[in-house]
Amino acid sequence: MSLAVREEKGIEAPAGRVFTGAVAAISALEGKIEEKDGSSGRIKAKFDKKILGKVLGQRTQVELAITGSGGEASQVVLVATPLDAVGRPLLFGERKGVTRTVITWFWAHLEHQLKNTA
Repeated sequence: MSLAVREEKGIEAPAGRVFTGAVAAISALEGKIEEKDGSSGRIKAKFDKKILGKVLGQRTQVELAITGSGGEASQVVLVATPLDAVGRPLLFGERKGVTRTVITWFWAHLEHQLKNTA
């Protein structure tokens, strides 16, 4: 059983701008981008167990797929997975609320980035 959390969100902005905003949001949250491909809209990043001075207690991996759904609209699919100390997906022992916190902070930072680049 996977502990990954999957969310989809429609955003009123072109895919390229959302991609740039997502990269900036990850950087603002002190995440490390492992892979990014602007042409396919895919980003893979890892977050340490300490983000913005707050100790969350576990590492988290976030994978994003950003697609344009027509002109000024985009679709973002986010998959967040809790990781162990070696960087492997956790199979059990997840700290309650950590993955949800990272997801919530990411969406908030993405919205902030998009608002500032409008």
